[in-house]
Amino acid sequence: MSLLGIDVGTTGCKSVLFDETGAILASAYEEYDIKRREPGYMELDSRQVWQAVKTTVGKAVSVERRDPVSALSVTSMGEAVVPVSADRRILGDSILLPDSRGGEFVRALHEVISDEECYRISGNPVNMQYGLPKLMWVKANLPDLYRDTYKFLNWGSFVTYMLGAEPSVDYCLANRNLLFDIRKEAWSTKLLSVSGIDRTKIPDCVAPGTPLGRISAEAASELGLPANIELVAGAHDQCANALGCGVVAGGQAMYGMGTFSTIVPVFSQLPDSKMMLEFGLNTEHHAVGGLYVSFLYHMGGATVKWFRDTFASAETEAAANEGRDIYEKLFAEIPPNAGPLLVQPYFSPMGPPDYRADSAGVIVGLTCGTTRGDILKSILEANSFALKVSVDNLGSAGVDLESFTAVGGGSRSDAAVQLFSDLFNRPFVRPNVTEAGALGAAILAGVATGVYASAEAAVAATVRIERVFEPEPVTAARYEELYGKYLQLCALMDRFTKDWVSFQSKS
Repeated sequence: MSLLGIDVGTTGCKSVLFDETGAILASAYEEYDIKRREPGYMELDSRQVWQAVKTTVGKAVSVERRDPVSALSVTSMGEAVVPVSADRRILGDSILLPDSRGGEFVRALHEVISDEECYRISGNPVNMQYGLPKLMWVKANLPDLYRDTYKFLNWGSFVTYMLGAEPSVDYCLANRNLLFDIRKEAWSTKLLSVSGIDRTKIPDCVAPGTPLGRISAEAASELGLPANIELVAGAHDQCANALGCGVVAGGQAMYGMGTFSTIVPVFSQLPDSKMMLEFGLNTEHHAVGGLYVSFLYHMGGATVKWFRDTFASAETEAAANEGRDIYEKLFAEIPPNAGPLLVQPYFSPMGPPDYRADSAGVIVGLTCGTTRGDILKSILEANSFALKVSVDNLGSAGVDLESFTAVGGGSRSDAAVQLFSDLFNRPFVRPNVTEAGALGAAILAGVATGVYASAEAAVAATVRIERVFEPEPVTAARYEELYGKYLQLCALMDRFTKDWVSFQSKS
């Protein structure tokens, strides 16, 4: 008996089969591209992604036939939704978080509800990076699509719907739509009213780990799955990541190193809304009942991918053809100690506390002697400096994060994890888990079907510590100085960056 975790991300999806100890029995991954049809647009071809999901499930199941799947759950990116019909057809593409559409509706919402009131209800300020402004944009600009859509489903909800479940959304993903009442654990009448979104267009809300019924006979046959598989409600990918790497108690934090560089601190109770709003931080349900999380994030992994594609494109293609991981070679070129460059990492829209949409990055200190290892290391440093701002804000409010658990593709590099330990001057734990998000989804499936007595019991059975990275005092002190320079650079470049983006838009 195995558990299937499906992880639908921004640039790729994976399906992973686990046994009851968390060991990977089989896995498959498919990548897809972000569509940029017009300036500011960032969306996914929904049909292409759904085909990638089906492909990965089919490949994983075909590899492991000795241990039939008993249950599955899906974790996914947060804000993006897929418009679907009542007969389970895809009606349109999926607008991503960094997409610039919907800005005018943020202004309209601010006229009828304050950030303070919105945060008290939803755990989020009014912001264009959530799902609601984009949904309002669809209603205003694509009225036929809005009229014809049966439900707008977040990706995790979409996958289980296409596999045969009735439409629903877990609390974690519902939090990303800016329509959810975090205390009542239901859609907010107030937020629906001020936004003009029809309640019938969005699914019912359920707790992560809620059984959703059995897979349809058609889907089971197409994907080569047993006909009696239980479908289980999943969670937002960062919440599933935290569960899958054992971050299930207040004061712990996960450091996710994927397309988004993300720190996920865990709270044992709802944090003070005034404090969180002041620091530009959201509050969301954890995948584990009774716990809450926040997200300190930006698209740092996308910047690393830009580096790879720009400075090692031929090597990347050759490595892919040979089944090698090019990142292992690139990370091996990272020099020791703090890097000789300083980067302002605004290569793509930024998350808290500034939520910058006017993206334009800066690299300071380039010379003819600069190596690509120097550039990569400085990008990694800057990605963490951007997150350290919010970590320090939490610390000043009395929320101290004592240690971090590193997960994601970047965590496989000893040099990268040691860098982060030095930079934050905290221990960094690396678990034996290589697919934390998919394992978190599988854990939810296992708890729902009685494989594990609880989420905590599942973590005890599946997660092991591989290594603890301790900060090196001299390097940590150097990073504290460099962090001060980073803050100075950001202050100096703030006005210029806005002017530069405006200038570029006119050319």
